[in-house]
Amino acid sequence: MLCPWRGRLKVLLATLMLVLLISWLYFLLGNLEYGPSLLPSPCFGEQPKWYLDHKALASQVQKVEEENHLLRLQLIQSQAQEETNSNQQGSSFVEDQDVLDDRRSNRTGCLKQRMVQKCELIHVAIVCAGYNASRDVVTLVKSILFHRKNPLHFHLITDHVAQKILQTLFQSWMVPSVHVSFYNADDLKAGHAEVSWIPNKHYSGIYGLMKLTLTKALPSDLSKVIVLDTDITFATDIAELWAVLGKFSDKQVIGLVENQSDWYLGNLWKNHKPWPALGRGFNTGVILLLLDRLRRIGWEQMWRLTAERELMSMLSTSLADQDIFNAVIKRSPMLVFRLPCFWNVQLSDHTRSEQCYTEVSDLKVIHWNSPKKLRVKNKHVEFFRNLYLTFLEYDGNLLRRELFGCASLPSLSSGQFQQALEELDEDDPCYDFRRQSLIQHRVHLFFLQYEYPALTDAADVTLVAQLSMDRLQMLEAICKHWIGPISLALYLSDAEAQQFLRYAQASEVLSSRRNVAYHIVYKEGQFYPVNFLRNVALKNAQTPYVFLTDIDFLPMYGLYDYLRTSILQLELPQKKAALIVPAFETLHYRLTFPRSKAELLSMLDMGSLYTFRYHVWPQGHAPTDYAKWRTATVPYRVEWQPHFEPYVVVRRDCPLYDQRFVGFGWNKVSHVMELDAQEYEFLVLPNAFIIHMPHAPSFDISKFRLSSSYRDCLETLREEFHQDLSRKYGAAALKYLTAERSL
Repeated sequence: MLCPWRGRLKVLLATLMLVLLISWLYFLLGNLEYGPSLLPSPCFGEQPKWYLDHKALASQVQKVEEENHLLRLQLIQSQAQEETNSNQQGSSFVEDQDVLDDRRSNRTGCLKQRMVQKCELIHVAIVCAGYNASRDVVTLVKSILFHRKNPLHFHLITDHVAQKILQTLFQSWMVPSVHVSFYNADDLKAGHAEVSWIPNKHYSGIYGLMKLTLTKALPSDLSKVIVLDTDITFATDIAELWAVLGKFSDKQVIGLVENQSDWYLGNLWKNHKPWPALGRGFNTGVILLLLDRLRRIGWEQMWRLTAERELMSMLSTSLADQDIFNAVIKRSPMLVFRLPCFWNVQLSDHTRSEQCYTEVSDLKVIHWNSPKKLRVKNKHVEFFRNLYLTFLEYDGNLLRRELFGCASLPSLSSGQFQQALEELDEDDPCYDFRRQSLIQHRVHLFFLQYEYPALTDAADVTLVAQLSMDRLQMLEAICKHWIGPISLALYLSDAEAQQFLRYAQASEVLSSRRNVAYHIVYKEGQFYPVNFLRNVALKNAQTPYVFLTDIDFLPMYGLYDYLRTSILQLELPQKKAALIVPAFETLHYRLTFPRSKAELLSMLDMGSLYTFRYHVWPQGHAPTDYAKWRTATVPYRVEWQPHFEPYVVVRRDCPLYDQRFVGFGWNKVSHVMELDAQEYEFLVLPNAFIIHMPHAPSFDISKFRLSSSYRDCLETLREEFHQDLSRKYGAAALKYLTAERSL
């Protein structure tokens, strides 16, 4: 028994000595002739002359090293076999030889590695449906963009919800050298490539089967693609995975990582009957597809016939498309290329992924394929969680970097932004204001689930407002006072967006509401883009009418129903009118909120309530005529006056806010002025009111009060607005300029 051991040990020692001797001679000669710069990696770019001169010697060294590695493998396997025979218990985990070769190639030399061409376009397909998946895919995309060095083309198979969200997000993100195409998942449920007939118990539902249809869904001239689940995080450049497609043999068409749990072995629990699979089966969270070959071999018919046959006994799929992929591979194993396990480290329940990696450098792709997601149990889950959270909260604006040397067709919005920037004068004292108004902020619409039937009531009205992190505490109170739909634009950083998400999910009040739409506008620039935020919330309201208010106002109880009734009584659909909701304020953080107009008037008389901003800016709301309102029982008309900025109910197709006004000042005044220019009639509602709750001054109002240059720029912008209004509305707009000058 010991003789073979000794013989192999002698061969191994002799080989090691030979390698050391050759290596010593190689480096000695290199240092003598070429100096200390002998060791740059020959993996990328053009090989230097000294490298070509010693190529033959390097090849010999490589050959000896590989033989040495194989001997070590044989020695380890022999030792493991002897231990198994002597102990007659346990089993040793030995990786597939191809996987070992790939791991060795990944860690050491790159002579075997197929290189991706600089600027080669990499195609990535993702199925994404619904609000939650739309959030998840953003984190996946961030992790890809962080590491990438090549242009990317994302092919997104989406439902109408995800398409609306992601289309807006990518258009506003404006990442260079990134193309996005959308494919309607609803079209794939029917027709030749339908999947709706397949019963599926997986939580992904019908969309979990869509990857089976990619040969039909994606363009016919697309020959290869990487397919990813939304719960994936990349820890390396995706080009490395793209390069693996070049390793496929003539018959291989699908690249997959072996499943890292015992699911397909059928021993997880009593009477567990999984779908047929080759050994442990394969996980479909990361797939490499050679689409042209799949089309030639009749992939559509192949998976459909397999699914029909297996469903006769299995009745439904448990793991969606993964079950059908595995059933096909079971019958045709030559189709699959075994990807090294580090390309899909699976953090599922009962996972054996810990046997896949020994070092952090081994990790390429993390797959959160447990329904528990970040709460899954794993020895190293804290490390994986931190990696995921890094990209979850990473500032997406930093990923707008150019790929130097790669031609990129700029998007229309990106080109317009650059042109507008170039036209600005950097010596202009108001340069920062003008630049801020040009910024195209990233926008993530419907950040949380939103369910409200659109346009079912001709008099329905949505509360529209905007806020930042420091006003978050107002949300619950507003939701208690207003039962109707709400459209909110939140100005947050990527990290703050996640804080908000946790806050909303933990709040009983907010989590119980499905008619509140939260639209995240990501922070960029030094001023608060108040009118950009208002426009985002306004444009995404789903009802015919909108109540334009601010987040620090609480509406009276029952205001939603009162407004709907007033809209019908005043026949607003037949006229152009703005209904004014009178505004009041309290200086007390704790307030017994009035239940009626009579209670409000009593509190007004006692001094616990005031008309809004009467002591600092009375002209802003004086035209409302509070004295008349006290006794009014029917709506009454008021005329526009300079600096008038009431809170109004108007049709959703009203003019948008002027986005040149950022920070504090003139943002509502300019909007009301344009309503008047378009001949809106201002009607004060006699039994409606809102109350402003106290809060610390915003950063922008502090800058307005302390900086004379801030106030000067605001005056300049105001004059320019007047000029634009005159050009737009002609002689009718001259009254605004005259009224301003008469003050």
